[in-house]
Amino acid sequence: MLEFIAINMAPIMFGSLIVFLLLGYPVAFSLAANGIVFFAIGVWLAPWSAGNITLEWALIGTMPQRVWGTMSNDTLLAIPFFTFMGIVLERSGMAEDLLDTVGQLFGPVRGGLAYAVIIVGALLAATTGVVAASVIAMGLISLPIMLRYGYDRRVASGVIAASGTLAQIIPPSLVLIVLADQLGRSVGDMYAGAILPGLVLTGLYMGYVFVVSMLRPDWVPALPPEARTLGHGVTSLLVAILVCIGIGYTAHVMLYPSQGANADILGATVGVLVIYLYAVLDKSLKLNTLSRLAQQFVIVLIPPLALVFLVLGTIFLGIATPTEGGAMGALGAMVLAAMKRRLTYGVISQALASTTRLSAFVIFILLGARMFSLTFYGVNGHVWVEHLLVSLPGGETGFLIFVSVLVFFLAFFLDFFELAFIIVPLLVAPAEALGIDLIWFGVILAVNMQTSFMHPPFGFALFYLRSVAPKAPYVDKITGERLAGVSTGQIYWGAVPFVVIQVVMIGLTITFPSMVMHYKGTVVDPSTVEIKVPTLAPLAPGGLTAPSLGAPTLGAPALDAPTEGGTLVPALPAPQLGAPVITP
Repeated sequence: MLEFIAINMAPIMFGSLIVFLLLGYPVAFSLAANGIVFFAIGVWLAPWSAGNITLEWALIGTMPQRVWGTMSNDTLLAIPFFTFMGIVLERSGMAEDLLDTVGQLFGPVRGGLAYAVIIVGALLAATTGVVAASVIAMGLISLPIMLRYGYDRRVASGVIAASGTLAQIIPPSLVLIVLADQLGRSVGDMYAGAILPGLVLTGLYMGYVFVVSMLRPDWVPALPPEARTLGHGVTSLLVAILVCIGIGYTAHVMLYPSQGANADILGATVGVLVIYLYAVLDKSLKLNTLSRLAQQFVIVLIPPLALVFLVLGTIFLGIATPTEGGAMGALGAMVLAAMKRRLTYGVISQALASTTRLSAFVIFILLGARMFSLTFYGVNGHVWVEHLLVSLPGGETGFLIFVSVLVFFLAFFLDFFELAFIIVPLLVAPAEALGIDLIWFGVILAVNMQTSFMHPPFGFALFYLRSVAPKAPYVDKITGERLAGVSTGQIYWGAVPFVVIQVVMIGLTITFPSMVMHYKGTVVDPSTVEIKVPTLAPLAPGGLTAPSLGAPTLGAPALDAPTEGGTLVPALPAPQLGAPVITP
């Protein structure tokens, strides 16, 4: 019996962890307690394990070094920076301005408010990276407007919750930082690989709204004319965009001789800066050469886009590391809040408190995971997992499908931090053994973990929306009408189509790895490389004269003369070394 337990210590340990988590114990303490208890059991059962258990009491002395390695990880500094940036931006009112402006732009179109929520959700994801901030902000701002103008409650709830979860896959995402750390890969590469899947997922959300607007137009009505306070002015906006493109292209052409490959980004920066300054002057001086819609759109949209470039652009250009980019983003968020006169002591203190709580939560889980992994590796758990997953039918594709299904179902009970710290480290060795690119694998996991926020009944995005959505009937502040509230069942049913879309996105990422692999740049096929070795000049007749290779002769006498009739003629007499001359 003892031998059986010792040999199967790894699956017993993993199963006990799942039981602890299902019973509701905190993740960090479940990990640490399992690690400590099974460490002691493993040391005791080591003689009966046939060499499977390599634990001994001296190994516990390595824990301080493992803890120090976690605490001194510079990559994890990006988590508090991006969290602070997102909370400050959420308090600055940027989401409210963006939703109002983009909603006015798409207002005449059926489903326009839903399109606006998805677009603003993507922009907030690219600036905040925090799901809670995005869902709560859009739930407070856009849900009352959508209910006021007759949107179906299920569609409105699903759109708000799903667009908020885009912060999980669109950089600078916290889950991408954690996954890069756990997979041992660069955060910049993970960001570059996740951008295109994030944009494709945004397009799929908008495609769903388009289908609903065609099949059920009464569920997503257009804004009535009296609600479009910014009036018409799309033509003026299109002209401003064309002028911006023209200025950017001209600047690109002028800067290319001196800046080279960076000329395109610098040219685009010049074009955007010129049109932004012009819109500010046009509004301040009341020139009114641009329509109100164009003015508001440019003035509201450019600052968050500039912040996105400050954070992500510097990372992709290699100017800053993700940690440095997060620091600049935090500073940029405070500057934007100060420009809106909302940078108060209350905002800063709330942002710091929330950032500290989240950072402490992450660190405690990491420390517990360190203790768990020390014991799990000591009982050869990583070998058990690798043999279990590598032997799956289907090779690479079978492994990816199995892992995706496993993570999808675990996401019903665990959030993305818990999945990243418990499950992902166990999957690295099998993925590498199958030759899977870890950045591609990480993006697949990130898209999959996004479903943990949308799973009924435990999805955190649904909880966030439930906390701000009206439960009981209420009186609308603008129209004075009495409107029905939003039930929990409507929120859950609204999330289901978007969970299906996320599952489809997982399949697309597995089927088309090029969506992620572009992070490597241009890949050179070794079979097309041709190596040419320069040929040396032919040797002099006789074959004994070495090539000069262009070196000066320096007056040295030639050792050998050309041959005459096949006989080598010495150019100099042989030296007399004092030997006697023998005469026949």
